Amino acid sequence: MCELPGRAQILIKFIDQMNEFVGRIVSVVAVIFAAIIIYDVFMRYALNDPTRWAFDVTKQLYGFYFVMLGGYALRHQAHVRVDLITETLAPTLRRWVEAAGYVIFFFPFAWIFTTRSYEFAMRSYAQGETTYGSVQLPVYPLKMAMALAAGLLLLQGVAEFLKLVLNRQELPRDA
Repeated sequence: MCELPGRAQILIKFIDQMNEFVGRIVSVVAVIFAAIIIYDVFMRYALNDPTRWAFDVTKQLYGFYFVMLGGYALRHQAHVRVDLITETLAPTLRRWVEAAGYVIFFFPFAWIFTTRSYEFAMRSYAQGETTYGSVQLPVYPLKMAMALAAGLLLLQGVAEFLKLVLNRQELPRDA
């Protein structure tokens, strides 16, 4: 039993680093879809030759960007919080209320999100689902990203829960 906090700390560090890495890589997607939008606007208004594919591609890239950053946002406490009650509590009680919130609300939601999005992605892949716009792009990569993002969010929830239970605010980056 004495090994648990050390192993938990290693697990927390691994999950934090994984979501940090994914967040930094995925943030590049914002630059890509911004460049595509600028290209499309230039083609449309400067050359009077709009693209047929830019809207569909940027919509998919934005969806990928949006879902993949859930774990990263949770790691950095960037999700919306309604803390009207918990802000008045003592720090120890606040930690335990937040831990209970993870058990009662977050973990069931994250588990259902993960399992259902995986099923959703596999069904889309099996059907060869495509968009119905002017350019028919495959939809399953975005749905697979959603399943992966749900798993990353669930893992980050485990790390945040362990931080609360073990009274760890944030592990040092180089520890």
